[in-house]
Formats: sequence, C-alpha cells, structure tokens
Amino acid sequence: MSTIDKAGTFTLGGRTVKRLGYGAMQLAGPGVFGPPKDRDAALAVLREAVASGVDHIDTSDYYGPYVTNQIIREALHPYPKDLVIVTKIGARRGEDKSWIPAFSAEELTKAVHDNLRNLGIDVIDVVNLRAMFDTHGPAEGSMEAPLTVLADLQRQGLIRHIGLSNVTAKQIADGRKIADIVCVQNMYNVAHRDDDKMIDDLARDGIAYVPFFPLGGFTPLQSSTLNDVAKRLGATPMQVALAWLLRRALNILLIPGTSSVAHLRENLAAADLVLPNDAIKALDGIAGESAAA
Repeated sequence: MSTIDKAGTFTLGGRTVKRLGYGAMQLAGPGVFGPPKDRDAALAVLREAVASGVDHIDTSDYYGPYVTNQIIREALHPYPKDLVIVTKIGARRGEDKSWIPAFSAEELTKAVHDNLRNLGIDVIDVVNLRAMFDTHGPAEGSMEAPLTVLADLQRQGLIRHIGLSNVTAKQIADGRKIADIVCVQNMYNVAHRDDDKMIDDLARDGIAYVPFFPLGGFTPLQSSTLNDVAKRLGATPMQVALAWLLRRALNILLIPGTSSVAHLRENLAAADLVLPNDAIKALDGIAGESAAA
C-alpha cells in the first residue's frame, strides 16, 4: 500500500477517489492572480501529485484567471482515466485582483465553457457553485437561479455532477431540491469548526465535504497547541492538521495546495501520521482556544 492509499477513499460524484487530493490554487501568481513565478515547477508539482496516486484535483478558471487550468492541461492532458477534476464557478476576477460575484446565467454558462476549453475536456466531472453573498464566509441568499442554470448545463451533458461552496446548511437543503449535490466545499480546520454538524449531516447522506484552508489560508492559524503536537510527533503543523481532518470524518476529502514538490510530498505523508489519543484531545480543544482569544 502506498502512502496516499492509507488515507482511505470516499465517493465523489459516483467515482471513488482517495481522500487526499490536491488543490491547484497556489499554482497561480501572488494573490491567486497572474502566472506563477516558475511555470516548470508548477508543472512538476502536478505530475508528481498524479505519480504519487492523487486522483482528485480541485481547481477553478478564476484562479489566475485561467492560469491553473491551462497549467493542469499542459501538465496532465490527456488525463488519466481515474482522475477526477473538480472546478468552481460563481466568481470572476477584477483587474485589481478583487473577487467579484458572477452569478448571471450568461456568466455561469461562459464559466463552464471556459473551464471546458482551458482544461481541454468535453465534460466536467464536478462543478462547484460558489456562493458570493459574502466573500468572507457563508451568508444566506437564494441559490435557486444559478443552480437552475447549472442543472440545465448538466442536462446538456457539459457537467456530470454539481457541488456547492461557501454555503449554509439552508442553502444546501434548498439546493438539493433543485439538483443532486455531491459535495460541499467550505472553510474548516482544527480551529475553525463552524461546520461540525453540517459535516456529520452530509456524512449520513453520503455527500463529500471538502474543507479549504486547513491551516487558516490567507491568515495562517496561530496555535501553540498545534505546534507542540507536531513537534512531539516529529511532524509539521500542516501534516498534523491534515491528519486530524482525515480522522474527523470519513466523508472529508482533502485538497491541500502547494507550488513545491517537496511540500507536496510532506502533505501527502500526512496519510502515514497516526495521532495518539492525547494528541487528538489536545487538538480538539484548539477551537475553544480560538473562540476565547
């Protein structure tokens, strides 16, 4: 058994994928905008990920924009038959690097066609619709109109499956009345655990939960507890955070991103990390520490 296989598998859109995947966001330039500093390094990371057994890559055409999908195509096309590529739509980038809602039927349809063209495929495995009512986190608002557009594109054969991102429990419930939702992608990590109940509810229905920012993202998590556990186990804080997520629920699929082959290997090695009970207890308490800070 290879290292990544130890993470186990889960169903994503009718396909069985390994629970440790790869997120392509960091392949773009600073601020997820423009080209990478080292395109060859970006290509090498993707090829190393697939060679290491990764069969789930998360991306979006608004990373760059267009940059990551074009790099994915250059690195991996024609794609391995077992590779599941998941993309996101619902936003676009301003010239000032801002993130702008793009929820109209015309914008969503164009986004799907842009993803198809830049990835070099005829149908997208999974398209996540990202809610943009608040760019800082989930906020209530109707997803009916954009989800109806995606459902129509699915009927046309351009999309196999639909997911949601940056959403509330109500938006998921409402969305499932319109289309079959195969995954939810929200911010969640050892310190930011607002979605605890949501994860468990989705698990009961066989729906994948894909947490982003496992170490806090643009505002890195500061936790002496996490650092202490990592030091004691001879691991990195990122490896411990990923191992905790793998243990948290079987429906969690991880997509840690990096632009470094060495860092990629470190992330994938998290599948090997066994957390003793006292470490798990300490890590479980970090969310409370963050709330009290």
